[in-house]
Amino acid sequence: MLTKEQNDLLTQTGPGTLGGDLMRRFWQPAALAVELPPSGSPVPVRLLGEDLVLFRDEEGRPGLLGLHCSHRGADLSYGRLEDGGLRCIYHGWLYDVHGRCLEQPGEPAGSTLRQAQGRLFHEKIQHRAYPCQEVGGLILAYLGPGEAPLVPAYDILLAPDDRRRNAKAFHECNYLQGNEGNIDSVHLSFLHLQQPRWREHPGFDEVELEPTNYGIRNFWIRDLSDRYYVHITSFVMPNMGAFGGGRGEGYSINWHVPIDDTHHWEYVITFRREAAADGALLRQGTQHEQELDANYHPIRNQSNQFLQDREEQKTRTFAGLGSYFYAHDGCVTETAGSIQDRTQEHLGFGDKAIVAQRLMLLKAIADVQAGRDPVGVVRKPQDNQFDILVRGEEIPKEWDWRTYWTKGLRGEAPAAAQSVIR
Repeated sequence: MLTKEQNDLLTQTGPGTLGGDLMRRFWQPAALAVELPPSGSPVPVRLLGEDLVLFRDEEGRPGLLGLHCSHRGADLSYGRLEDGGLRCIYHGWLYDVHGRCLEQPGEPAGSTLRQAQGRLFHEKIQHRAYPCQEVGGLILAYLGPGEAPLVPAYDILLAPDDRRRNAKAFHECNYLQGNEGNIDSVHLSFLHLQQPRWREHPGFDEVELEPTNYGIRNFWIRDLSDRYYVHITSFVMPNMGAFGGGRGEGYSINWHVPIDDTHHWEYVITFRREAAADGALLRQGTQHEQELDANYHPIRNQSNQFLQDREEQKTRTFAGLGSYFYAHDGCVTETAGSIQDRTQEHLGFGDKAIVAQRLMLLKAIADVQAGRDPVGVVRKPQDNQFDILVRGEEIPKEWDWRTYWTKGLRGEAPAAAQSVIR
């Protein structure tokens, strides 16, 4: 249970909020790269409570600017892409990807509107602009102060395109609700399962948490009498969860990016270390296409009660919500309210990872306010290494489940392990 003040700290992400200050210390996705094709139209974007416009210039460079022109506030997403930047359709002001005003064609040549330094009028305009990088099929943006940190060298961002699938989905709730679901492994035994399998293994016998240089590694242990079932997931600061995977051959990341405090985008990135475009990856991509509309909004949503089928719930699945896991997650997180009131919750043993995540976020907020970089921010190339291992397998009881996975740090589990997802 959190106090109202703590809940506000963790859920408020707009400009000038302490939680927003934390989020802005990290690179965040502004769009899928496919949403911004070469010569494509500018895209209006709302990110961390800010209204922005995303575009590519004629060299293909992505730029992220304040949505409203610095002249008289016209919407730049209607602008023209030409002459090295984005030109406002109201009076023709032209901006480059850095927010510099290159031209003001409605002003007389050598405009007398000068500052004491003698600069021309257009030279003194610095429009709001944020650095962008295209990495791993995403357009990442840094909305924070000062020099941007390094883009983290996560496996999901480094994987070749043919070993990765990207998607995204819109959610009508605060980002934290979605992200907390990623590291709650107990719900896997209920929400996503077929009937009546949930009765076989309703929970875990042990939960251990390990702080890392990217966040928290979570160990979920189930005693199967002669073996252990080990499920390893990760919380990646400040708004990602890593899950899935068998013996380390790959995993998925859910990246919950605030649009504002009551809506967010969930970027879903799945990759394989070796196999290119395997069947599982292709099937996942097809399911996203079937379950999302052209604007990445789920077809199953609160307006139609997520198309819950009570007959299916009686006979085939625990939730009656079909087979698309992201619809299951959307149902339980969005119906908790646009911003969940955590002063009313009652946490149990299976919520240890949730508590640890909240404490890490609260400490990170305090670190930022004290002028320190939070966990996960990287500034030196030698520090840009992350072992985000995600596994789900049965192992002999004589193995130490805390350390066995290090023997296969790059995807090779000991032969005695059996890959399984439970």
